[in-house]
Amino acid sequence: MRSIKVIGKGRLRLRPDAARITLTLGGVCPEYGEALRRGAEEAGALSELLARFGFAKTDLKTLAFNVESEYEGYSEDGVYRQRFAGYRFSRVLKVEFPSDNALLGSVLFALSESPLKPELRLSYTVSDPEKAKNTLLAGAVKDAGEKARVLAEAAEVRLGEIQTIDYAWNENDFEVRPEMSMLAAGAAPKAAFDLDVTPEDIDVSDEVTVVWEIL
Repeated sequence: MRSIKVIGKGRLRLRPDAARITLTLGGVCPEYGEALRRGAEEAGALSELLARFGFAKTDLKTLAFNVESEYEGYSEDGVYRQRFAGYRFSRVLKVEFPSDNALLGSVLFALSESPLKPELRLSYTVSDPEKAKNTLLAGAVKDAGEKARVLAEAAEVRLGEIQTIDYAWNENDFEVRPEMSMLAAGAAPKAAFDLDVTPEDIDVSDEVTVVWEIL
């Protein structure tokens, strides 16, 4: 059986519609149990802080939680050594919400005033990544069909039935990190940062390989 194999490419340019704050809590405790307790307590305090802005407890998602032995270096008689310093806990969490600069400014201000002082990363994403993935795949299949028809016409053959569709999902990153612009501290309101954040569009692409019988 004669066949033709074509790689179709789908491309999308998406406007982010959801903000994502990724937060990391961490510290070193002398006892393992204390590290577990502090990790849970600080996550609970973070959840309570977000509740002031209408977030449900389930809106704060844990991405990772680790407790590892911590060692510190020191010098003794000119020899570098290491000694046990405790247990380091690290808890990474995220919260997502529809893009809203006023809400974002209020949340970031509250975090900056909190004794927790988590490390944070601001990014933007799309609220329905599955829909975007499906649109991307449909575009790739359509592109393969258009290329196959051009090739078949040029080769003076006809396309038959599709024999196989081969697809290896690429982990597209539906996320973009914008540059943040805040007002000077003296001009900032007392309850929020005045943010002017306009994220870039998200560019993603994917491929499918389609094989047709040719007649």
